[in-house]
Amino acid sequence: MASFGGLNTAAAGNVNPNKSLEVLPSPSDSVSSLSFSPKGNYLVATSWDNQVRCWEIMAGSSQPKASISHDHPVLCSTWKDDGTTVFSGGCDKTVKMWPLMSGGQPTTVAAHDAPVKEIAWIQQMNLLVTGSWDKTLRYWDTRQAQPVHTQQLPERCYALTVQYPLMVVGTADRQLQIFNLQNPQTVFKTITSPLKYQTRCLAAFPDQQGFLVGSIEGRVGVHHLDDAQQSKNFTFKCHREGNEIYSVNSMNFHPVHHTFVTAGSDGAFNFWDKDSKQRLKAMARCPHPIPCSTFNHDGSIFAYAVCYDWSKGAENHNPATAKTYIYLHSPQESEVKAKPRLGTGSRK
Repeated sequence: MASFGGLNTAAAGNVNPNKSLEVLPSPSDSVSSLSFSPKGNYLVATSWDNQVRCWEIMAGSSQPKASISHDHPVLCSTWKDDGTTVFSGGCDKTVKMWPLMSGGQPTTVAAHDAPVKEIAWIQQMNLLVTGSWDKTLRYWDTRQAQPVHTQQLPERCYALTVQYPLMVVGTADRQLQIFNLQNPQTVFKTITSPLKYQTRCLAAFPDQQGFLVGSIEGRVGVHHLDDAQQSKNFTFKCHREGNEIYSVNSMNFHPVHHTFVTAGSDGAFNFWDKDSKQRLKAMARCPHPIPCSTFNHDGSIFAYAVCYDWSKGAENHNPATAKTYIYLHSPQESEVKAKPRLGTGSRK
């Protein structure tokens, strides 16, 4: 087990201590997912107010572009690889396909028997994959009403990551199911999470050789698929302050430098290099949790939401006082570019 040290806590109550650009107008309730277009600086946010919103991000500003509604809170979103279309799913147990760039109306293209927690577009298969609390994973050809394949999961789907041909699904009871999407109807391997508490988020390595798993207990596991690489596996603590332990809610790899960022319920986001086991930068804490985050296509923008994340239940949520913010941070090269390795165990 490795530890990369404590957190920068110098937030002093400032909602925006990192001087990030705020995206306006803000959603009226907590944000559940953020996703950037793979082809341009269009940001989509899904939220608990049943809305899916899109902004065009320009130099120093954001411009609201369009929005659609679901019947219930929306939990997840993803883009088609050509940047024309957005998919969103949630508590209404359906997935909508929104031809955003052509101005078309959304249509329902997938359905489950319980809320849809995760979705991903698989470009190489021209299929949408959806993970639900109904304990199934379903693959969809969006031109057909029925799924191409339904995969039974051991428990409810909590997290999903795809870096073709690798897909990893995290379920309740700390189960991790690993798929080779060249043979998508067969589970390649099932393992128990290296972390002792509930899986919160996953991120596949850009080289498809492994994945990160984050838990509700302020810890991240770095896991390699190759049996010969198991000695490189490790876990580390993060998003903690003294005896306070916070959930790791989101992890994203930088699309160019392949370092990664974690965001947590402590209101902090931190940049890391897994290969040298170094924290590259700890950002100042915001006074509210960060439930989700994402990089744009070239890594020049890091978007993150600051709002109530439901980790303390409905009884601690006050809609009258709860505010929701979406911020854009421009990463400096020193924050996201791996530093030269200075020898085994160096953390300078």
